[in-house]
Amino acid sequence: AMGLLNLGAGLIFVALGLRAAEGGAPVAAGGSTPTVDAPALGSGAYAGFAVTALLAGFAMMALQTTLNRIGGLAMGASHFTFAMVVATFVFCIALGSLAVSLLPRIHPALVVLSQWALVVYLVVLYGVVEDAPYYAHMIRALFTSERASFYPYHFAIFLGLLVVTLVPLALSGALLPLLFHHLRDKVGDLGAVAGRLYSWNTVGSLVGALLGGYALFFWLDLHHIYRVAVVALAAGSAILTALVLPERRRLALLALVLLLVAVVSQPTWDPRKLAVGAFREHEPMPISFLGPEVFFAHFQDRYDGPDYVRFYDDDPSISVAVFDGVTKSGERTRAIVNNGKVDGLVPMDEVTMCLAAILPAMFSQRAERSFVIGYGTGLTVGDLAALDSMREVVVAEISSGVLAAAPLFEELNRGAAASPKTHLVRGDAYRSLLRSEGAYDIIVSEPSNPWVTGVEMLFSEEFLRAARRRLNPGGVYAQWFHTYETDPASVELVLNTYRQVFDHVAIWYGTAFDLILLGFADDDVTLDLDFVEKQFERSDIRMQLRDIGIESFAELLAHEVVPIGVVAEARLNDRVHTIGHPLLSHTAARAFFAGRHSRLPPTLHGQAARLGAQNSLLRRYAARFGGRLPDPIRAQVVTEVCRLDGPRCATLFAQWQYESPESPVLPRLLAHMRRLPAVADQLSPDRLAKLTWLFDAGTLPDVPYDYKSAARGARLFVDHYHHAAPFDGHALAAIWSRCSGDDRCQSGADRHRDMGHARPDASDRAANERGRSSRISVAGRKPG
Repeated sequence: AMGLLNLGAGLIFVALGLRAAEGGAPVAAGGSTPTVDAPALGSGAYAGFAVTALLAGFAMMALQTTLNRIGGLAMGASHFTFAMVVATFVFCIALGSLAVSLLPRIHPALVVLSQWALVVYLVVLYGVVEDAPYYAHMIRALFTSERASFYPYHFAIFLGLLVVTLVPLALSGALLPLLFHHLRDKVGDLGAVAGRLYSWNTVGSLVGALLGGYALFFWLDLHHIYRVAVVALAAGSAILTALVLPERRRLALLALVLLLVAVVSQPTWDPRKLAVGAFREHEPMPISFLGPEVFFAHFQDRYDGPDYVRFYDDDPSISVAVFDGVTKSGERTRAIVNNGKVDGLVPMDEVTMCLAAILPAMFSQRAERSFVIGYGTGLTVGDLAALDSMREVVVAEISSGVLAAAPLFEELNRGAAASPKTHLVRGDAYRSLLRSEGAYDIIVSEPSNPWVTGVEMLFSEEFLRAARRRLNPGGVYAQWFHTYETDPASVELVLNTYRQVFDHVAIWYGTAFDLILLGFADDDVTLDLDFVEKQFERSDIRMQLRDIGIESFAELLAHEVVPIGVVAEARLNDRVHTIGHPLLSHTAARAFFAGRHSRLPPTLHGQAARLGAQNSLLRRYAARFGGRLPDPIRAQVVTEVCRLDGPRCATLFAQWQYESPESPVLPRLLAHMRRLPAVADQLSPDRLAKLTWLFDAGTLPDVPYDYKSAARGARLFVDHYHHAAPFDGHALAAIWSRCSGDDRCQSGADRHRDMGHARPDASDRAANERGRSSRISVAGRKPG
């Protein structure tokens, strides 16, 4: 819209110019008739002013790109960071222009002095920029993580940017008005000269955006771009001095040489400071206000000595680092860090990255050709390439820095990049997928978090539809998502968008806060337990699962959290994330600011609960043993679930107590688990007793409930519901039926009326098993 307004304004002035030309040449204030096309300047002087304007435009656009990238490293690379930096530039440049118009008198030397002052300020500022993550954290530590603090925090960041950049940006904004004022008595047609100089400045801005904002990053890092911009401004200042104050030419040349020496002698920015990712510290720390050196030293202690940065590169898209570290237990780690955020940590993320490859490979009709979005550590790519059936793995990676860092992970990812099956494509995932030839059996999307600018496109309905069109019949699309640093609204938005495209969706855990969404290409899909188990027994798949600690089929099934078909029936909000209306980037950024963990939305109402119990692979696996897993297998399942989900861990223990209270294995395992801090609170005797009652309405104590007690019972029902061990909905109904003395009891009963009525009897389970005995059903078509 603003582009159209600008074009409209331009056309109006063109029309006015043509009209004036038809009516005769305009008369200048002094009575003379100026020549519109020829300024009353020597060609050399005019060229000097034009070069100065061009260099200023180039430098300030390169600096804006640099500060945008520094802002992303200091505050997170969200669109809010971009907006604040750009707003600061526009606002300060406008203030500089306004200040010139308010001056009663302007000395000819002011235009020169202002530009040298700008250069000197930027040279001094260079030494402070690398500490930006600390100062951003200081401001963050002043605010709580409540939603109400979101905009005040960003306004405080905006004010902080103003304090740091007001002087240099205002001085840059003053350049063109000062030039116009200087030339007003030296040219006949000031408007024509001003327009040309403004055009040269605009050309410089375009060149700065192309070179300083993109192309130069193929060879240079952020501190290099900053220096190039300062040198361009210094050169422009020297030219300006020679034109405006010719008697000071030698002094200008000396100043230029001294500034070049000062710029070249500056140390490079420390990647240990830039890539530390302090923006993920949502709460104040004891070191938050002790200065940058203490602050960064604290973060360095987390890693493997002072030289833990194995790789760093500011590429045209992102800033990439590779960190080596050591856990408290002495285990060595290696992380790929993009824009200050860890996007892959080995070995902690191995389970998620392996399952992102293995699960779609197990469920697809074929596993011969795959497409992976994002190379990262290369673990998913390596696991796909290691499959015996796989012929080709196409990888779309937008970051040249990530690809340059790939050799550092070769020993960890089965030599993914060097595999003859791997075809690396450097480019945007959306375009790379659309331009690729043929269709795929498997597409795996492992981008960064959706609050990162640009990443939200990969969660959009348009991209998901494009991906589904590129799947072969029986193909599977696997999408990584997270429940850390997010909120229920963002999770629901992702799920609802996903189900608009895929009729059949299943959700599996990678690790505790990592989800793998599986979307099936075919319209009619069910999963055959026998075929899935046969896939599990393949030597190549079995070997890879053993590498991540999954030894048995039951342990693998423990990762299923939402069975196929449930998401389609879940009660989600009706919002959809599209490229035209990108809701996710906004909601995800606000959720990241709060920094809390979220859970999947409840899927225990009506048909969703019934499908969950019917399609749960773990529940169907238990049906082979008469509905109750043998103690050794049950122990494997419970142990694995306790690694993933504390509430569901408690649910399975409660089910065990309900079904086999005399089990000799149960008390030993329960005692062991209660010693683990992550799940100890969930496994208290009181909580397990109450959860046990929810499996059978007949076991509920025959006592009246007040509203608070009934609400707590409902909360337990919702928080601990597990499709593999569904509660008895009649138990919840019984709780509310005994609630009295409060008008809210009826409203609570109405809200939970159809919860959890999902437990089929034995005949239903047997029929369910008989109806899923064909391999074709796994490929996406129901038999018969």
